[in-house]
Amino acid sequence: MDYITRRALELLRLGTGISDATFREGQEEAIRYVVEGRGRLLVVQKTGWGKSNVYFIATKLLREAGAGPALLISPLLSLMRNQIEAAERMGVRALTINAGNKDEWTCVEGRLENDEVDILLISPERLANDDFRERVLAGIAARIAMLVIDEAHCISDWGHDFRPDYRRIERVARTLPANIRLLATTATANDRVMDDLKAVLGPNLHVLRGELNRPSLLLQTILLPSLGDRLAWLSDQLASICGSGIIYALTIRDAEQVARWLRSEGLNAQCYTSRSRNRKGLEQALLRNRVKALVATTALGMGFDKPDLAFVIHYQTPGSVVHYYQQVGRAGRALKSAYGVLLSGTEDTEITSYFINSAFPTRDEVGEVIAALENEPNGLSISQLCGAINVSKKRIEQTTKLLSLESPAPIARQGYKWQLTAAQLSDEFWERVERLTALRRGEQRQMQEFVALKSGHMNFLIQALDGNPETTELPDIPPLPTKPQQETVRRVAEFLRRTRLPIKPHKKWPDGGLPRYGLRGFVRIEHWAETGRALYQWGDAHLSRLIRIGKYEHNYFADDLVSESFQLLLEWNPQPTPTWVTCIPSRRHPTLVRDFASRLATELGLPFRDALVKIDNRPQQKGMANSIQQARNVDGSLDAVSDLIIPGPVLLVDDMVDSRWTLTIATWLLRTHGCGKVFPFALATTATD
Repeated sequence: MDYITRRALELLRLGTGISDATFREGQEEAIRYVVEGRGRLLVVQKTGWGKSNVYFIATKLLREAGAGPALLISPLLSLMRNQIEAAERMGVRALTINAGNKDEWTCVEGRLENDEVDILLISPERLANDDFRERVLAGIAARIAMLVIDEAHCISDWGHDFRPDYRRIERVARTLPANIRLLATTATANDRVMDDLKAVLGPNLHVLRGELNRPSLLLQTILLPSLGDRLAWLSDQLASICGSGIIYALTIRDAEQVARWLRSEGLNAQCYTSRSRNRKGLEQALLRNRVKALVATTALGMGFDKPDLAFVIHYQTPGSVVHYYQQVGRAGRALKSAYGVLLSGTEDTEITSYFINSAFPTRDEVGEVIAALENEPNGLSISQLCGAINVSKKRIEQTTKLLSLESPAPIARQGYKWQLTAAQLSDEFWERVERLTALRRGEQRQMQEFVALKSGHMNFLIQALDGNPETTELPDIPPLPTKPQQETVRRVAEFLRRTRLPIKPHKKWPDGGLPRYGLRGFVRIEHWAETGRALYQWGDAHLSRLIRIGKYEHNYFADDLVSESFQLLLEWNPQPTPTWVTCIPSRRHPTLVRDFASRLATELGLPFRDALVKIDNRPQQKGMANSIQQARNVDGSLDAVSDLIIPGPVLLVDDMVDSRWTLTIATWLLRTHGCGKVFPFALATTATD
């Protein structure tokens, strides 16, 4: 056993905390290839193989030999906590500069200058920061001994998870000196992605690729079109599975609802999304088996490592085989058997189609952004662009980022404003958009084929990833039942009827203000609406059917909706109790909401007053694409009738809540005309996240 093998094995055992740990197949080969400087290396190994051990051990060996620090670029810094802890046990000084630790930047930079950092971890977005490149990266560039690109598939246009900021890595890789060590790692690369990476990272890129089979996983696909049936199935089965695991949902709203339902059934399930405040604590709770399940979006995706996960269940079908393989592959890494179950519902294709359609800006959106910038030679901020064009803020941010990453780029950022450059957007941009959109649709169809399988699930995944499928025995655990218990389905129906959605008030007027009302800055506290309630989520067909029929077919909301709203208000019990009822007026449907609010007031035993009037026709709010456009669309369109306002607290009724600006402005009008506290109530909310 030579020095590299002996020392690498010592470091592996220190990092894992396992005194007799041995290398997995290919790990030692990868470490040696990098340390000996044989060339650029791409490691493609399944999730849980231990790619972080390769680059941390290689870093330590290089530092012990007198080499400079390593630079690791990864989109997963917030999920690499357990890997960094393992590196520290090896004696590797791993520090990070990212948006979440700004208070530590000065200290990290000082330690870099003093050569007290073995590996610096950054996100690809850091490469877009001029200050970071000039003040930090330039200072250590000449000393960097190894560049590590984690989740390297993000570089490839063909990849399932292409990230625009990774295009900066491509430019960095092309300019690297020939003698610098480059290690790229990924768990998800089919042949197209591999070819792309070879073209980007160098023609002499050596590939070390492992096998894809996961013999410990029992894969099942179960078609349960109804949301209620899937919720019931989850609570029926979770209690029978030993151990803890992950349940993946496609949207934040679904993740939150699934977690609430499971907790109502006595199961310790917590929600993990981009909104979760204590993500580290939630990860630790799962790692230590203090929760039965984390119900997660892709926020808990790459980078989370728990070898003894007993199950990964998908509440809905992901958009691609690669996404699915990556997520389900988190289960059973160190177990003889584990469950990977995909539940499929009626909304899956609609959600994934939305993701596909919104992945890139349209030609119209690009044209509007460029036209707005042409009219402002000094540039526009994102907020100013929102005021100038009727495009959503998210789409504007996406458009400016993608255009700025083109080479040459038609726009560039100067401070916080975007300006046009002399370059024109090339046809190659649109060719790429069309190619990737077609690819995503093909991936979606492939997942629909997977959902329809009765057997052979693992072989299907391996073939889809361009691997070599093998005939393997299934793990020694029974398949899970495919139908929920009807008593549980009944409880789900009761739960869904009890679930009420909050309507949170705006507390700041839009950027640029509302000139017709003379409002700008923060909403005065005495003019705030109280947190309101919505009966249903618009889009949940099984819940909002009566609302849809009433609004678009009968122009009359059924008595059942009055009864359900009355029940909601009893459960909600807003304080101080409303003493009267009013509603948002409409010129398109002048009687619809007024009639409903009047009948609800009668049920509550309260007077109804038509205290708000529409004084100007405006386009529908659902046609306004961003918050500034939505607010200005209401500016000056409503007024209050002072003589009809009762001083006490009021229930303010509407049928649909889109932007919440109509309710915010209506509340301001009511409060400034002597009304008490305002409690918004709507039959449905269109918030979809």
